[in-house]
Amino acid sequence: MAEPIFGRVLTAMVTPFTADGQVDLPRARQLAARLVDEQGNDALVVNGTTGESPTTSDDEKRALVAAVVEEVGERAQVVAGVGTFETAHTIQLARQADEAGADGLLVVTPYYSKPPQRGILRHFLDVADATELPILAYDIPHRAGVQIESATLVDMANHPNIVGVKDAKGDLAASSRVIAETTLAYYSGDDAMTLPLLAVGGVGVVGTSTHFTGRRTRQMIDAFVAGRMDEALALHQALLPVYTGVFATQGVMLVKAGLAHQGFPVGGLRAPLPEATEAEQAAFAALLDVADL
Repeated sequence: MAEPIFGRVLTAMVTPFTADGQVDLPRARQLAARLVDEQGNDALVVNGTTGESPTTSDDEKRALVAAVVEEVGERAQVVAGVGTFETAHTIQLARQADEAGADGLLVVTPYYSKPPQRGILRHFLDVADATELPILAYDIPHRAGVQIESATLVDMANHPNIVGVKDAKGDLAASSRVIAETTLAYYSGDDAMTLPLLAVGGVGVVGTSTHFTGRRTRQMIDAFVAGRMDEALALHQALLPVYTGVFATQGVMLVKAGLAHQGFPVGGLRAPLPEATEAEQAAFAALLDVADL
């Protein structure tokens, strides 16, 4: 397996906030360094859903990308989430991320308006034409309201700037078909599906629990790539409670609770997201402790 352009372990980084609800850039830099230096991430996704991108302004998004690039850009790649439900705005964010120093872009399926496949294809191609940055298409129908169909992904793969997929569709057969018919690098967008996706040709993960499991997830992927299947399976099974437990409620809520549990608080959340309940926090903390994370 060739080393994919963004590496194998990426984390969709949460956005730290100050006590008064402002983006905390110094803490974002510290978190980025923690994820790269302690958790072994090859790249970080900034301004994704786990980064609460629906509630951050364009100026905040630019500042976050610039801060993370400045902190870890010499030892990890920075992929900027720029997807919106409007093509023109997505292009604007893509160019802004490029100017801020991003190495790549994460572009989610246009959501809510549920465009037909020809509209989805045109959206991705127009964004891909807007900069020279490589793009991961984010296929997550349970959030976007519509999937990127296999035929559309095959067509998208003809554009040289569309290099991969963050796959949260939950359809391994469909993903396997696109992997077989294109050169798109498939990253699991569901932590628990990382090993199954590797088995059909995937290359890695864009994770949420990887705020905590990054280094051991890398060990799992490395074991798989090296052909040590028993070791990879054992790691998958050991980490599975955390892979799934982080999504017991909205993932960012439990990541922030888990970081606080580990003595690395990153502030609260922006409405409409509430903080995890005490019971949710305790249950996730217990999973981290049992997994020796």
